[in-house]
Amino acid sequence: MIAQGGLPTAVRGALALRAPRRHIWGMIRFAPILLAILYALAMYRFSVWRTSRELDARSTELADARLRGLSDQMARALDLDRVKVHIYEVDQINGLAAPDGRIFITRGFYDRYRAGEVSAEELASVIAHELGHVALGHTRRRMIDFSGQNAIRAALSMVLGRFIPGLGPWLAGMLTSLLAARLSRQDEYEADAYASALLAKSGIGTAPQKSLFRKLEKLTGAGGGTPVWMLSHPSTKDRIKAIEANEQRWSLDGG
Repeated sequence: MIAQGGLPTAVRGALALRAPRRHIWGMIRFAPILLAILYALAMYRFSVWRTSRELDARSTELADARLRGLSDQMARALDLDRVKVHIYEVDQINGLAAPDGRIFITRGFYDRYRAGEVSAEELASVIAHELGHVALGHTRRRMIDFSGQNAIRAALSMVLGRFIPGLGPWLAGMLTSLLAARLSRQDEYEADAYASALLAKSGIGTAPQKSLFRKLEKLTGAGGGTPVWMLSHPSTKDRIKAIEANEQRWSLDGG
């Protein structure tokens, strides 16, 4: 029997069945990517919750008069009542911008300041840098980056796994890590520039920011033969060079 339109009824029925099958097959093909995104979002939420609990349990508000005075200078430059800084009770030397926008200096960093190895102005440059991460939305954006990187890793694993069985997932992980490191380095440059502008506006200046970078490798024991392009932070030399380039440009602009 010939159906309307000139095609046999059986043929039309078969064609009608293929469309939903293709749709279902397409959903199945992309399911790993969707699951990766959902998993990444869930893990990020859990990480934020766990980090907040850890910081609440192991931190106290900074009480040092000299550092509080420098923080107040930056607060006035930002038209804020104050900039609250907390001491995070861990031995590592680091600064931290929490997902909720709070600023932390580690006990290890603070102890180096108390020992005279780091000046108050140098530690203030760390606070300015972490304020940059908050103001520029880096802490919030990392949720999107984290989810996207997992989706990219899943997609690359599927594609590369077809052509390079066994090595595909490893290559996908390496490529995604390189992408994440590049994004992280860009965030660091942006936070450095924000800190430079804030330090200059508040009267502290950028000299402590640059002098601290020159000390960091010795303080943290960093260095070694890892290529710069694989690090999540730019090299000390490149960071100082970028700060000086910004200073020169602002000077020419009259800013």
